[in-house]
Amino acid sequence: MQATHIDHVNLRVPADGADDARDFYGERLGFGIEDGPYEAGEKPFFDVRLAPAAVLHLWPTEEFEPPTATNYNHVAVVVEESIEAVEAELDAAGVEVEKSLDAPLGATGEAPAVYVRDPFGYRVELKARA
Repeated sequence: MQATHIDHVNLRVPADGADDARDFYGERLGFGIEDGPYEAGEKPFFDVRLAPAAVLHLWPTEEFEPPTATNYNHVAVVVEESIEAVEAELDAAGVEVEKSLDAPLGATGEAPAVYVRDPFGYRVELKARA
């Protein structure tokens, strides 16, 4: 078996969290929101389009439990911009950087990264291309 990339990651969010997710992932981070079928009641989740071949499926549910250190750490997303440009975009959008690392190791090698929290407690690593 030879994998090429991660297609999607499923994340539960609070039942009333769709608007917060749209604001954070769409408006503040600038990712595409694909929620037509969700809004039409055709599927129980909506997508955050990270890249042409990668999405987060966000599942609003009453069974949401905030992530803890024992059940979730973070999802890492490679970005095209420099970390300095990402930090400037985050600052302009009012998104607090939780931590910065000079060269964490990942699938594509070592590269600078910043970490932020979404409104539901999930950590998102925004990593420069190695």
